[in-house]
Amino acid sequence: MNFARILRHLLTGKFALRRIFHATSLTAIEQAIQQSEMNHGGQICFAVEATLNTIPLFKNQTARERAVEVFSQLRIWDTEHNNGVLIYLLLADRDVEIIADRGIHAKVSSEEWEAVCRTMESAFRQQQFEAGVINGINAIGGHLREYFPSDSNNQKNEIANKPVVLE
Repeated sequence: MNFARILRHLLTGKFALRRIFHATSLTAIEQAIQQSEMNHGGQICFAVEATLNTIPLFKNQTARERAVEVFSQLRIWDTEHNNGVLIYLLLADRDVEIIADRGIHAKVSSEEWEAVCRTMESAFRQQQFEAGVINGINAIGGHLREYFPSDSNNQKNEIANKPVVLE
């Protein structure tokens, strides 16, 4: 049991999440997703959660495990071309996870996704949360543009662009 992590989760509350990702920040992120998706056929979702619930926290659930749950709950896997990508941020851990559906995951290596995560986390350490998320969206958009170029057949918006704030 990691007591430092538990304390961090207990001290990080919904207030911190709302302070960091206020309405104008969430709108800017939504617009970045919308703009990105105009240039490719993929689907991007950004979800942020302040902390883990008590039981998963005490069971030492990782941000990666939680991201997989969120990917499923938000049905990111349910896109026509299997090209949905979830950016998940667990704020208390400052941990970013990218979960990509099989259509794009087969084309982009885990190392490339990990590099996007580390770049975002670096921005977060500098308290640049909005910019970090938008830069991550742009990087993911680059991969999606390469493998799922924009055309009139795949321009459906299957996943809402509005950021998901998990509470």
